[in-house]
Amino acid sequence: MKLTTLAVAVATAVATVTGAIAPAAAQTAPAPEKPKLVLGVGGKNLFYYLPLTLAERLGYFKEQGLDVTVTDFGGGAKSLQSLIGGSADVVTGAYEHTIRMQAKGQEIRAVTELGRFPGIVLAVRKDKAAQVKSFKDLKGMKVGVTAPGSSTNFFVNALIAKDGLKPTDVSIIGIGAGMSAVAAMKKGEIEAISNLDPVITKLVQDGDVVVMADSRTEADNERLLGGNNPAAVVYLKADFIEKNPETTQRIVNAFYKTLKWLQTATPEQVADVVPPEYHLGDRNLYMAAFVASKPMYSATGVIPEAGMKNALDMLVRFDEEMKDAKIDLGRTFDGRFVKKAAGAN
Repeated sequence: MKLTTLAVAVATAVATVTGAIAPAAAQTAPAPEKPKLVLGVGGKNLFYYLPLTLAERLGYFKEQGLDVTVTDFGGGAKSLQSLIGGSADVVTGAYEHTIRMQAKGQEIRAVTELGRFPGIVLAVRKDKAAQVKSFKDLKGMKVGVTAPGSSTNFFVNALIAKDGLKPTDVSIIGIGAGMSAVAAMKKGEIEAISNLDPVITKLVQDGDVVVMADSRTEADNERLLGGNNPAAVVYLKADFIEKNPETTQRIVNAFYKTLKWLQTATPEQVADVVPPEYHLGDRNLYMAAFVASKPMYSATGVIPEAGMKNALDMLVRFDEEMKDAKIDLGRTFDGRFVKKAAGAN
């Protein structure tokens, strides 16, 4: 009886202590200020934005107490407009947008890097390959991009500027992502294409295009763009970040966990997680495209200063609005949140 009485007393004491600690522990993690969010993206099925699809389907947003509605606009410029217009709270888009919007007086800040390389490929239609020996030979051609003003458009502008051409020297046509982009090339609606995987791998395997410039690897980025060039990032309005720091932290936590998952993920695992329609009708093709694109994903979520400078230098090369703009690159990336996410993992 004495042992039973002692056991009851110990159990009661433990329950009392646990009850006292639990609320205190809960209080250390404040609730997100805005748990329901609209996230804009331009071409969600592309490997450029693979971390978004993975974070969503692996349940990492829900794990952070966030209810995220993803709106796919088919092109990065449109998702940026959704943020500026207020229909989206957060965007996964090109880092360059944070620079260009600062020049326009809009404070947009990246909070984590998803891609350290653009992963964009410029290719020419096979029957035009013989006459296109350099970027200047694209003059007068119809070039398909995901959307005018998107990162795929910037990529074309930067490359042709290396050969002295202006953005107006080519005809930029928005063809979206996925099968619409594939169809545009197969139907002969465009003569060159600036797009991403799995679109590019599909066109290459089908023998429709010849690759001119590939930014999926470190060596190619060094040759084409002078080194690291931050690509896909998560960005928000600066005032949203200030008003909703806990929400912002949880967004970054979800993406950071996704980047860590990606580091060890196999092609089979990735193909299993994404929606089957992302495979473009060929699962093996999708896995091959992932292998080609995997080097571009960020391992840390941190945008290096050299990468920021490379991105600005690229824009200045072809964008007249950027020539005399005074850009504070330190205001384009807020690294506090990814640093905290790394410390917690």
